[in-house]
Amino acid sequence: MTQGGKRRPARAKAVPRTRDSGGAKLGQQVGKAVRRLRTAHGLTLGEVGSRAGISRAMLSRLETGDVMPSLETLAALTTALGVSLSQLLQGFGGDANPAQLVKRGEGLEVVRRGTKRGHTYHLLASDRGPRKVFEPFLVTLTDKSEVFPGFEHPGIEFLYVLEGSLTYRYGDESYPLRPGDALTFAGHVPHGPETLSRLPIRLLSIIIYPSEAAEASHLA
Repeated sequence: MTQGGKRRPARAKAVPRTRDSGGAKLGQQVGKAVRRLRTAHGLTLGEVGSRAGISRAMLSRLETGDVMPSLETLAALTTALGVSLSQLLQGFGGDANPAQLVKRGEGLEVVRRGTKRGHTYHLLASDRGPRKVFEPFLVTLTDKSEVFPGFEHPGIEFLYVLEGSLTYRYGDESYPLRPGDALTFAGHVPHGPETLSRLPIRLLSIIIYPSEAAEASHLA
């Protein structure tokens, strides 16, 4: 169909899931992977749906495994989530759990809410289980004009400075950090870079999330 001489862009589609057990399993696997990646990036159903060209309701049904995505939808979702098709289908076709190798410069770039230019996160491993156990990031800071928000999240965070120097804020305290320095703290306390002394800055950030047992003990 055309309108005004221009071809309308094709919209991504999903097809109803059949009774085929293999197809159903694949649909559930893709749905779980999409939800895990979406929540890891802090994105809503509407945001990912808009990027992929599918409705919020359809994306919700896809995440729960009620519909089997078409190849067109899979391609649209990989673009919307910034992953490859193999990453989206990772784990399907067997129970093997091989090691994850991320070569230099190939980590998935993640945009954390509240950051703009000059603040880049590269995810160095993707968690494959039903719960996130940990997330390792290579963080690169290149712009002194960046205004940093206060981050808050569950678990414990470990920082190790690889290059550059900065002052890092944790609660009411400020810590000067240089290459080789490490800082460990509780993620629920507001934290983040305060001043950037020497650019570029590269640091390893590892967030370790609490286990179900630890959470139950904390709530008891």
